[in-house]
Amino acid sequence: MDNQARKPTAELYRMAMDKHVCPYGLKSRYLLQRQGYRVEDHHLTTREQTDAFKQEYGVATTPQTFIDGKRIGGYDALREYFGGKAKDLDATSYKPVIAVFAMAAGLALAISWFAFANPFTIRAAEWFLAFSMAMLAMLKLQDVEQFSTMFLGYDLLARRWVPYASIYPFAEGLAGILMAGHVATWLSAPISLFIGTVGAVSVFYAVYIQKRELKCACVGGSAKVPLGFVSLTENLAMIGMGLWMGGNYLSQLPH
Repeated sequence: MDNQARKPTAELYRMAMDKHVCPYGLKSRYLLQRQGYRVEDHHLTTREQTDAFKQEYGVATTPQTFIDGKRIGGYDALREYFGGKAKDLDATSYKPVIAVFAMAAGLALAISWFAFANPFTIRAAEWFLAFSMAMLAMLKLQDVEQFSTMFLGYDLLARRWVPYASIYPFAEGLAGILMAGHVATWLSAPISLFIGTVGAVSVFYAVYIQKRELKCACVGGSAKVPLGFVSLTENLAMIGMGLWMGGNYLSQLPH
């Protein structure tokens, strides 16, 4: 008896049409195979076939997996069946911020290595903060309207002057780009210092004085990042960057 015949069998019904292949169906098949199952892969190739399947089994969605004649359910149910955790759509997570900072750090170290044959330089630290600001601004600029709506929930200046909520991501992005190239420091340093200070005060007041549980708009309006220590650290870093770059700029002016 070959290895395939010895494997337990699972039946999978998934949409596989000319113009649409269900991604969760592919994920379900991969998960079953990874768990050592031989998959009887049934394709639902038309809308009519899919609707008939749903009606027959009384389900609202596909894919659907059956093991030992028992219906397990869709992809999330299958993950739970194998001991995975159910995905909580409302759960907060620092993953978006970690991803941004990790990529910014990687780029900064790589460029420093290329430019100075040493990844650990002062310029690398500057690039890290500048790239982080630019990347965070990019995420906000994907949907300025949604970002501004969330931002208005806690930023003290935006509450007094609503347009600031829409201006903020442009200002952050401009400051980050200029700082990365040491261009127009007379402009980028004050911007970074100003938005960082207002942001730090706003976050501290909302989280540590009012004790509010809010989601941070730092990576865009659809983010699930909790407002708190990370948000405060981001703003303090912008303050530090503004002071550092501004101080260097002033020290180089002719006396």
